[in-house]
Amino acid sequence: MESVAVVAVPFPAQGHLNQLLHLSLQLAARGLPVHYAAPAEHVRQARARVHGWGDDALRRIDFHELAISEYASPPPDPAAASPYPSHLMPLWEAFIADAPAALAALLRGLSASHRRVAVMYDVINAFAAEEAARLPNGEGFAFHCTAASSIAWHMDGGAQLLRDVHGLEDLSVHAYVTEEFLEFIGKRARSAQTIPSSAGVVMNTSRALEGEFIDFVTQQLAAAGGKKVFSIGPLNPMLGPSADELGETRHECLGWLDKQPAASVLYVSFGSMSSLRGEQIQELAAALRGSNQRFIWVLRDADRGDIYSESGESRHAKFLSEFTKETEGTGLVITGWAPQLEILAHGATAAFLSHCGWNSTMESMSHGKPILAWPMHSDQPWDAELVCKYLKAGFLVRPCEKHAEVIPAAAIQAVIERLMVSDDGLPVRQRATAIGEAVRASAADGGSSRKDLENFIAHIIR
Repeated sequence: MESVAVVAVPFPAQGHLNQLLHLSLQLAARGLPVHYAAPAEHVRQARARVHGWGDDALRRIDFHELAISEYASPPPDPAAASPYPSHLMPLWEAFIADAPAALAALLRGLSASHRRVAVMYDVINAFAAEEAARLPNGEGFAFHCTAASSIAWHMDGGAQLLRDVHGLEDLSVHAYVTEEFLEFIGKRARSAQTIPSSAGVVMNTSRALEGEFIDFVTQQLAAAGGKKVFSIGPLNPMLGPSADELGETRHECLGWLDKQPAASVLYVSFGSMSSLRGEQIQELAAALRGSNQRFIWVLRDADRGDIYSESGESRHAKFLSEFTKETEGTGLVITGWAPQLEILAHGATAAFLSHCGWNSTMESMSHGKPILAWPMHSDQPWDAELVCKYLKAGFLVRPCEKHAEVIPAAAIQAVIERLMVSDDGLPVRQRATAIGEAVRASAADGGSSRKDLENFIAHIIR
């Protein structure tokens, strides 16, 4: 009988798929048998979009397709009252309804042929915690894919630490999602049950970013039920300043970056779950032109539930034909999937105008790039608060509560220039550089994140 099998069960949204795939690759690189389970189109999506790893690394993982019912995959609505990607709800409803049976069958097979099965599941996936608990030799670990400090608000003494000691506002996730999603995670996904029913919690964060908050959460969870906490971030690979993409072809934007001066380019991206209104795109474009800063702008709408069902001409086609002519030689617009990790690692990249999803925040901080924060929904307002107020490694462009307003070009241009070229932005740029060095040190031999990863591996193979 084989020793231990590790099973990763992500929630089917890009940021969640990506983080657990990075963790799976790290564990597989250390010789553990790792199984990654998601709906078929999301297995394909995760594999196609992961950066920083070669094909050989992906071949070390056993990918499993969890059969779910057909679901509607409508396009996002940029003009919706809420910026939350409600168009993904049909996918998530189908996943929560059907994936438990498919996962149970997979786990039963692995349980019969292994001494222990360690199941790592996204905190939204309470069903995976339940299936792990049913195994006679199973052990479940909740994977917390947002900032560790976001948990602390809900623990005794957490609000005092965050608000009274550090002056941070309680920007609850619940305020920046829809009532429909709250009802979903409360009644059907039952995400509040996931951490309490786990043997431990694995977090994509680093003591270099959130040391005192990690220590607080660790003490609270240990006292509440003896749960172990492993802070092993950043999960994304650490790339060099001129890293090439590790695939067969190199994205054209990397060649363009090679020709730019050091620390001169602003990278602009709003992630995979956000769409800007047409009026806001026009104002952002005017700000980029007016700032006279070099830029790479990833201009794409939020993913559909099944990204392979997307078709038709981009709504940005007419705008792009004019904008690219006006900014030729200064900027580059990408309408497909961009190699974000390589862009942020590149020495020509100076800063990141970001929605502040936790993946993007970790990738930016780990490569020492300051952030212009433009949060859209979910945990992003808190991530922006952490970056701008606590880490002091960025400036806020627009608070999330103003999502219904169009931010004028002059305001956007002013904050771009403040970070990129002003004396006022120098301490922020220097702070981000120092944070990047500290985060990379935490992931290197002897660092706190590396030690926690080694402790996690030792725990599951004991």
